[in-house]
Amino acid sequence: MNTVQIRSAERALSIGTWLIVSGAMLYSVLTVTPLMAAHTADEWDWTAPILPLVVDAAVVIVVRLDSVLARLGGHGGRWPIALRWMTGGMTLALNVADSALAKDLVGVAVHAVAPLLLIVTAETGLAYRRAITNALEAANARERADLLERERAAAERAEAAEKRVREQREFDARMAREQREHEAALLREQAEREERARREEREREAAAERERQAERERREREREQRAQAERERERQRQAREREAAQQRERERREREAAALREQREREAQAERERAALLAAGPAAEKQPEEQARQTVTAAFGAGLSVRQAAELCGWSVGWVSTRYQELRDNTPAPALEGAGR
Repeated sequence: MNTVQIRSAERALSIGTWLIVSGAMLYSVLTVTPLMAAHTADEWDWTAPILPLVVDAAVVIVVRLDSVLARLGGHGGRWPIALRWMTGGMTLALNVADSALAKDLVGVAVHAVAPLLLIVTAETGLAYRRAITNALEAANARERADLLERERAAAERAEAAEKRVREQREFDARMAREQREHEAALLREQAEREERARREEREREAAAERERQAERERREREREQRAQAERERERQRQAREREAAQQRERERREREAAALREQREREAQAERERAALLAAGPAAEKQPEEQARQTVTAAFGAGLSVRQAAELCGWSVGWVSTRYQELRDNTPAPALEGAGR
């Protein structure tokens, strides 16, 4: 039997064991619950299924852990044995208690079937699992022994093949050495011929190189002469550009001076006009709006108050105040500071 068949048998044992355990648990709950309900206070009847469930849970734990320990080849000691027999005895006692109290021997025999089957199945399953584990270990040991034997045979074959390869390599090396010596002699002769040819070629190349060097020197002298002429033309061009730049700079300074004179003249004219507007004194009547705006602008520039500007133009203080605010909004900060002063 191979490992696959052993594992298949182990799975069949596990499935059968759990089927028996499940059926016995269900039968135990259905049998013990009426007994517990009859011996429990009426208000606690709902707790009747708890005890059989607890006992059956202990059975499940025992069966599951026994299967794991048996699969690993271990042994839990006396306590697992005590728990296994104690749960089996409790299950048997709870199942036959009701029939025993009624002195019904047939009922005792009938209700003892499931617990006894569960106890015997647990013990038998444990023995089967231990036997299967031992069989698997033996099969694995045989496989390991076969593997070692195959590896030893493969190592011997590899050693023999390596020996044959080494001998063939030595023979090939000897033949190759002789071949290399023969080829080396041929190469020396060929090298001597090639060396003579290279010397002749180098002499021809040296002569050609001397001719090329003379040609390069002639071309270099011509390039130098052309470069010198080009530098001279570049110096002349730069001198013309500097003169043109100096001429443009003089013209720019003259334009700026003229613009400055014109600006000063405009400012002087504006100052005279503002002085004339301010010197006119309080208006006898309301000025036209355009003239009034000019008067307010002149008063704002002179730093006069809103009331003084209103007297000069003849318009209302509110109208003049609005014009002042417009002038403040449209006048840069330095100009405002000058107007305030």
